[in-house]
Amino acid sequence: MDETPEKITTLVGREVYSNEGVFVGEVADVRLDLEDRQAVTGLALTQLNDELFADLVSGQKGVILPYRWVRAVGDVILINDVTLHDVIEQMTQPNKDDAEDALA
Repeated sequence: MDETPEKITTLVGREVYSNEGVFVGEVADVRLDLEDRQAVTGLALTQLNDELFADLVSGQKGVILPYRWVRAVGDVILINDVTLHDVIEQMTQPNKDDAEDALA
């Protein structure tokens, strides 16, 4: 397996799917932690799946998924379905700690 590092900009434009094959959105940008870990910490998604987010992100441009929820990166990015439910739950219950990360 090729362990050559890729530029993080290669994530931009990739489609994000649940591990069940449901389209979630497209990566528009990445959130970086340049101080502590010097790593990608989140993916900003746009072009969201209307069936999943229409009632939840009206007036919002997209959502930010914590990168720890990503399960695989290849031609597309896969996240767990449980993660998708967490995002929707966070958006409907703003008292949770990650709620601010979920909305962009």
